[in-house]
Amino acid sequence: MALFGKPKYTIVRVKKKEMPDGLWTKCEECSEALYNKTLEDNLKVCPKCNYHFVLGAYERISMLIDKGTFKEYDKDMAPSNPLDFKGPKTYTEKLMQDQGITGLKEAAVTGEGLLDSKKAIIAVTDSRFIMGSMGSVVGEKITRAIESATKNGLPIVIVSGSGGGARMYEGMFSLMQMAKTSAALSYHHKEKLPFISVLTNPTMAGVMASFAGLGDIIVAEPKALIGFTGPRVIEQTIRQKLPVGFQRSEFLLEHGLIDLIVHRKNLKETLRQLLDYLS
Repeated sequence: MALFGKPKYTIVRVKKKEMPDGLWTKCEECSEALYNKTLEDNLKVCPKCNYHFVLGAYERISMLIDKGTFKEYDKDMAPSNPLDFKGPKTYTEKLMQDQGITGLKEAAVTGEGLLDSKKAIIAVTDSRFIMGSMGSVVGEKITRAIESATKNGLPIVIVSGSGGGARMYEGMFSLMQMAKTSAALSYHHKEKLPFISVLTNPTMAGVMASFAGLGDIIVAEPKALIGFTGPRVIEQTIRQKLPVGFQRSEFLLEHGLIDLIVHRKNLKETLRQLLDYLS
C-alpha cells in the first residue's frame, strides 16, 4: 500500500546559474543581445541592424594603421584648468574621472604610421572623454599633427567622434582652437596635400564647424549624427518638426554635405584608395 501513497511527482529546486558580467552587449539601435566576442570580431558593428558602436581612439587607430607602425605624438600632453572652472564637479575632477575611465590624458590621439602601407598622419578624437570636446590640448595636438603633415609633405586623416564641440570648461581658450586648427589646414591645403575627414557618431558643434568640415573629401560612417546643434534643440527653437533622419549621414549625403558613406569594415581600404587618388 505504501506504493500508492507516494506523491505523483517530486519538486526539484535548481539554483539559477547567474550569467557572468561582460559577456553580452545590448545593441542601442535594435536591442539585440550581442555576444561581445562576436561584436569585436565584427569591428563593433551590430550584425543584425548595422549599428556602428563607438570606438575608442586606440581601437580606431589599430583598425586603420598597419600593426607595429604607429608612432604617437605628444602622448604626455595633458590639460590644465586655466579658468579654475567649478560646477557640481570642478574641471580638474572631471578630467581625472575621464582619464581614469578611458586611460587617455586627453580626448585626442595623434601620430604617424602606415595606412595599408601608405605613410600618413592620423588624428582621432574620442567621444568617451568629455564627449570628445575640443579644449586647448585637443586643439594643440591636432594642430601639431597637421603642421607635421605639412612640413613632411604627408596626407592627414582626422577621425572625429566629438559630441561636445568646444569645451565650455575652458571658455575662449577652447573657442580659439577652431580658428587655430582651420588655419593649420589652410597651410596644408596650399601645399596641395590631401586631408580626409572621417565623421563618426557623433560629430557636432565646434568640431564640425572647424577642422571636421574642411576635408578635401569628407567620409562618414552609416547613421552618424552630424551637425552643429542637435535636432531636439533645433525643433524647440524653430517650433517645427524636422524631416526623418535629419542630420544623419544618409540625409547629409543626399544634401551634399558629405562625399561618401563607408561601412567600418571597408574604411581602411577606402581611405587608402582615396589617398592614392589624391596623391
